[in-house]
Amino acid sequence: MFSVLLFLLSPALAWIPTEDWGSGNVTASKGDSGQCVCHVFLPDTTFPADRVEHMQQISKDMIIEVEIQINKLVSYEAKLEVYLKDLSQLTLRVGMMESSSDKYIKLDFELLRIELGEFDALVSQLKESLNVSSPLFDSLYTEIQNMTMIVNQLETYDKSNLELIRIEFAKLQKKLEDCQQDQNFEPDFGNCNGTGILSLSKPSVIQLNYHLSSSYVYGGWAKDSKPLRGSESMYVYGGYTSPQVHYFYLYPNYDRLILRSAFKTYTLPSGWSATGNNFAVRGHSIYYQRNSNEMCKINVTTDKYDYRVVSEASSSFSYTYSSSQILDFAGDENGLWVMYATGASKGKIVVAKLDEKAFGIEKKWSTEVYKQLAGNAFMACGVMYATRSVDLTTEEIFYSLDTRTGEERHLSIPFQKFQEKYSYLDYNPTDQKLYMYNNGYYVSYSVKFNK
Repeated sequence: MFSVLLFLLSPALAWIPTEDWGSGNVTASKGDSGQCVCHVFLPDTTFPADRVEHMQQISKDMIIEVEIQINKLVSYEAKLEVYLKDLSQLTLRVGMMESSSDKYIKLDFELLRIELGEFDALVSQLKESLNVSSPLFDSLYTEIQNMTMIVNQLETYDKSNLELIRIEFAKLQKKLEDCQQDQNFEPDFGNCNGTGILSLSKPSVIQLNYHLSSSYVYGGWAKDSKPLRGSESMYVYGGYTSPQVHYFYLYPNYDRLILRSAFKTYTLPSGWSATGNNFAVRGHSIYYQRNSNEMCKINVTTDKYDYRVVSEASSSFSYTYSSSQILDFAGDENGLWVMYATGASKGKIVVAKLDEKAFGIEKKWSTEVYKQLAGNAFMACGVMYATRSVDLTTEEIFYSLDTRTGEERHLSIPFQKFQEKYSYLDYNPTDQKLYMYNNGYYVSYSVKFNK
């Protein structure tokens, strides 16, 4: 405790409330010279100046941070106003498009012009490579010129008729597809008296899938290998972004396929979705894989579903390009087939012939092909063919097993790929073509047999 003279310290003590000066802390007395002296006793504590300084610094930092956040809000508000304005304009444009009878835009015509130009170049290349002049080429060239004129006219005065030109365009594309095949490919439907596949044509790239999405790289497209009368031209497509199929789209003919106009869509119900991609169409029924070892069947006439379990099929083995392809269905001149690998076969492909009426396995054959090393496999004239990659643009048929004789052969039949990976490859006996789903594109090949 200490004492101070009041008259000396009165300025410094002015901040102390007088009511806090207890009677025991202040005393008065008379000094030697007769002056009045007050004695004040203060607690012996030090004022926490360091803590006050720390709090002041924190307060400054918080003020700076608040200013930064306020500036951000101002910036965000300005951006939001721009975005709202753009959104308003976009909404107005969409509304105008929806209310307009003109459903097509300039891009449609530009795409048609580009493709017609490609067809023109293709006809010229075919004519030069084959070194022939025929009425067929002249007719195609004339049709291309006429189509170009029609496109220009329609864009000028009547864009609503673009659907009509698309139909004509699809017909022209089909003619070009047929013309593009090597003239040595002469189909002999139903004849399996030869010694097997000799070669494949160059790939015919039809178009991108129904969804117009490059991410739909898993799936397939096919024709009925044993069509009912009136459904000879039917096409089926199913695709997704993963090795699954949730929908099947049915098209009555090639033109409707090109126009992406399905006459029937199957939405697979809960518990019936397809796993893997290698489905097959036969007898107006779609055969596909459910889970890992269940064969499923949809009758597209009666909408009836059925399934069978292939207990020995192992989910550990799939093709190189796609996972989950445990059961691979195929239809050819000799019937309906399913291919898979088992634990007992140590991953080698087993070929099984199916009884179409009983929907069960009738007979099985073992192969020497490890499924995981094969790109895919298909059946043609009772012969199983396996493929593998040669490089980014080339695939080859490297193995065959004839189920009629049990003969195995090692082959080297190369063919071009449009793009590196594909998830579907299936042969159709009605037109002797291979159907490939190549990274989201419909691709086909004409098959030449050794007679």
